[in-house]
Amino acid sequence: MAKRRPLPLDPIAEAQRHWDRRWDGGTVMAAATSVMRAQQIVQARVDEALRPFELTFARYEALVLLSFTREGQLPMGKMGERLMIHPTSVTNIVDRLEVQGLARRVPHDHDGRTTLVHITDAGRALVERATNEVVASAFGLDALTAAECEGLTALIGKLRAGVGDFYTL
Repeated sequence: MAKRRPLPLDPIAEAQRHWDRRWDGGTVMAAATSVMRAQQIVQARVDEALRPFELTFARYEALVLLSFTREGQLPMGKMGERLMIHPTSVTNIVDRLEVQGLARRVPHDHDGRTTLVHITDAGRALVERATNEVVASAFGLDALTAAECEGLTALIGKLRAGVGDFYTL
């Protein structure tokens, strides 16, 4: 991520100060804005790590998902569920991965209505190399300790569960 000069003040804290003078909810606005800014920082760091591999985060995430499976393949519908994206987006991602030779569509052995996406050997090799770079980037979270990352994950998990993003047991 290109280094830029830090700002002389925190614009989110400054916005909260002004917000609180005019409206209620400045604390919540500052929290939401902080989450959005953190997402931008993380996305930029990951994008920078993936750029040399000609991968977007969406395509990288799909390759990682496929690499986690026993046989290196999943139905397209299952990929959409696991990646939490619309079926049209899965189609677009798979189209691009096929063009790059990193994945291919294969018919399901027992269900003619289902198309599987299979990671190729080139896809497996690339996801390993790309993951090494993403890990080295620390996802842009290198200012946090492991315990702080765990706490952040738990806190955001609580937010996600609270809005029904996933089922909790």
